[in-house]
This record gives sequence, structure tokens and C-alpha cells, in this order.
Amino acid sequence: MAAGSGAARRCWRSGAGLARAVRGVCGSGRATAALRAEELAERLRKSEEQQQREIPKDPAQRWLRELAALNQQLQQVHPNVLAKILKQRTVYQNEEIVVIDKPYGLPVHGGPGIKNCIADVLPILAKMLDNMKADPLHLCHRLDKETTGVMVLARSKEAAEKIRLLFKTRQVEKIYWAIVLGDPDPVEGIVDIPIVEKEVQSHQSHYKMTLAPNYRLRPEDGKVTKIRKHRNAESAVTRYRRLAAASACSLLELQPITGVKHQIRVHLAYGLGCPILGDHKYSHWSKLAPQKLPEFTLRRLKLEQSKARHLPLHLHAHRLCLSLSQPLDFVCKPPLFFQKTLKKLELDIPKD
Repeated sequence: MAAGSGAARRCWRSGAGLARAVRGVCGSGRATAALRAEELAERLRKSEEQQQREIPKDPAQRWLRELAALNQQLQQVHPNVLAKILKQRTVYQNEEIVVIDKPYGLPVHGGPGIKNCIADVLPILAKMLDNMKADPLHLCHRLDKETTGVMVLARSKEAAEKIRLLFKTRQVEKIYWAIVLGDPDPVEGIVDIPIVEKEVQSHQSHYKMTLAPNYRLRPEDGKVTKIRKHRNAESAVTRYRRLAAASACSLLELQPITGVKHQIRVHLAYGLGCPILGDHKYSHWSKLAPQKLPEFTLRRLKLEQSKARHLPLHLHAHRLCLSLSQPLDFVCKPPLFFQKTLKKLELDIPKD
């Protein structure tokens, strides 16, 4: 999949350069028919040279810029092109479901400022797939915009309802990988703390999910005491296990037992004190600011703290198991940027 993503990125980059050059030529007021081939070629050459000069020499800066450009391109491409990209990222299909490897930066649902999302291109994708009817595909669950990996789509309303029920009754096993700051203590365990959404009062008020524990320590004697449950809190349970540790970071395997919004991110950041690398939203509570990285981690990534705001969220839906007419088990490798980070941090990826 990584090779396909790279090819698509090169195609978009060259296509964008061509489009800008042609717009520049046509905007000069002369008829297109009167353009000489030599003049067009020269303008294209200059446009490519300009793009090359803009590419940072530092590999880390170039890597971050490529990710930012890819996010923008996913929002700007024609829906047909986006559907074709998702078709290329199809890892399994049968008469009931289609499984895709969701790319980074692509939202599942639409919203303010979102031009392209997976939900909008499902009818187009359905027509592109083999042995498909004209009926659109159906969403069965969701992943955050910044989360990559295994995502299941249904070929009919009946199949979608069946799969949603499996998710609701916790009969789907979901395994995520995350690169986090710090080292969880203990290195393996279960976080069982309810989660609630709250407004953060600051110079820029905003909403975040946060912990709503059922117990607290009494300040007078330090004893554990049960407190009243928050009426809007949802039960949230996440199993975790450390797979590797290096460079002041860890690679964790995570199994969310429940499915609360931003559950993994909140449990890691506020429950274990190990926010996900690139999770700028949950690395602080009272402010919206870029994640603060340890000096050792910055050196390994060859990154300046001032550029840390461009780091992507390193959360990947690695594996999904469910039973329909038969047991099904799907695995997607982490995206290329995730693999590069593992290598830079010297975190050894487990062998399946």
C-alpha cells in the first residue's frame, strides 16, 4: 500500500504543477491555440524548478511537508479520484463486505470545511469495485480523520446492520498500534475509567473528552473513596501492552473494549500519562498548543520543537477480527510515515 500511496503522491504533485503552469499560460490573455509548444515547455520547466527549490533539504522537514501536502490533496482531488484511491487500498471483498486500508487525513464523515470524505464517495467506489451492483456501500463504524488502518464497509443495509450490532455488542476484536511519549507503568494492563466531554475554559474555549473517574484519593488521609458518577460519563475500557521502548517513547498495542469517542487518546494521555506522538489536542488540558517533545526524541526525529506542530497522529488500526458467515481476520501494515518514525526512534516493530 505504501508504494501505491507514493505513486499517487507523485502523480498529484506533477498534475498540480501542470495545472498551475497551464493556468498561468492561459491567464495571459492570448488564445490557447496560439501558444507555441516551446513556450509551454519552458514554462513547465520553470514551474518544476520552482517546486524543487521549495522542497526542504532536511529529510525530516521534507517528510512533514509531504504529509501536509497529502492531506491538502485528499481534500482537493475530484471525488472520482478519491474513490479510485480507496479502490487501490481495498484489502478484501466478498458478497457482504469491503475492507479498506484508510489513509491518513481523510475524514469518514463530512462537516464544516470538509470537501471530501469517505461517506460521500461510497456510491462511486461501489461502481468501481468488482461484482458490485449500483447500490452504494454502507459505513459500519468510524475511524478518526488522523487514524489509519483497517476499516469495514458493507455491501447492503442488512450486512451493515449485522456488523454494527457486532460492534455494539463488543463481538469485534480491534487492535491498534500507537507510538506514545514515555513508558507506561505498568507496561501492561487495563485502563477502566469513564469518559465525558467537557468545555475547557481558556483564552480559546474548546471542548475535549476527559476522564470522569468513579474514585478519588481523600486529601486528609489519602484513602480511596468512591465518588458520585458523572451523569453524562460513558463507560470506557482499554487494554494495553508495551511492544517496544526507546528514545523516550514506546510502541503500544491497544485493544479498546468499548467504543467511546477519542477513548484511546484520552486513556493514554490522561490515564497513563503517555500521550500519542502527534496528538496535539490531548497533550495539554487547558490550552490548544503543539505537543512538547523530550529533547532526546527531537534529536532522534531530527526535528526542532518549533516544527513539532506538524507531526501527524501516530495511531493505526492494525487488526480487526469479526465473524459473519465465517471468522474473518484483517491486518493492515502501518503507513509509511509511521514506519519511518519507528525506524528513527529505534523502536523494533513486532513480527506477526
